[in-house]
Amino acid sequence: MTILQETIAWLTDPANWSGPNGIPVRTAEHVALSLAGVVIACLIALPIGLWVGHTKRGARLAISAANIGRAMPSLALIGIAVPFTVLLDPQFGFKVLPTLIAMVALGIPPILINTHAGISEVDPDLTEAARGMGLTGRQVLRRLEVPLALPIIVAGVGSASVQIIATATLGAIFGFGGLGTYLTEGVAQDDDGMLFGGVVLVALLALAAEGGFTLLARRTTPPGASMRDTGPTLDHEPRRPKDPAGVTAS
Repeated sequence: MTILQETIAWLTDPANWSGPNGIPVRTAEHVALSLAGVVIACLIALPIGLWVGHTKRGARLAISAANIGRAMPSLALIGIAVPFTVLLDPQFGFKVLPTLIAMVALGIPPILINTHAGISEVDPDLTEAARGMGLTGRQVLRRLEVPLALPIIVAGVGSASVQIIATATLGAIFGFGGLGTYLTEGVAQDDDGMLFGGVVLVALLALAAEGGFTLLARRTTPPGASMRDTGPTLDHEPRRPKDPAGVTAS
């Protein structure tokens, strides 16, 4: 049998879709760890990105600091984290925390960079008009800048999610589980069907996440606006907001 035939045979074998080592269970583990990584990365990167984008202060420092994690290989990050995390908990600190730290480190840069870019590229005329109407800085950020930058922010979260899903595969090396289990066991057992079946499942999960966030980014694009690489830009002259409670750009 060819590798393709072995992979298809493994993926279509009903035995691989049930039990504690079945595809649904391993997929759920993978999604849970990836989701935790995305949430933590968002909790760290979004506030910083919003602040530097809105105030135009400290952007270079924040982005440079965030990119430190991206510059280091994921496995190296996990290896550095293990001696410290096992001190917190011998089990959780070995199986989960190191991988989670690497995932968060990789997820922060695209979220922070896109958030900063989206906020900072909002038309200055719109923000000045909103301030002239008496809106505070927080109101301008919440009612004007975030809605216009939302497609770019969502795209950043989508990019981070894909990287996090791929990195979560490494958790299997330390006994966490997830879809990476099929890669490690496939190599150990010399089972090409299991190995490449796991690769296909991880790829499909990453593609699903990318597609979902791309669709969400399009749905959050304000009417009359277009998504660019550097941020949201307007296709035509926007109408000025009529009142402080309804800042719009259409």
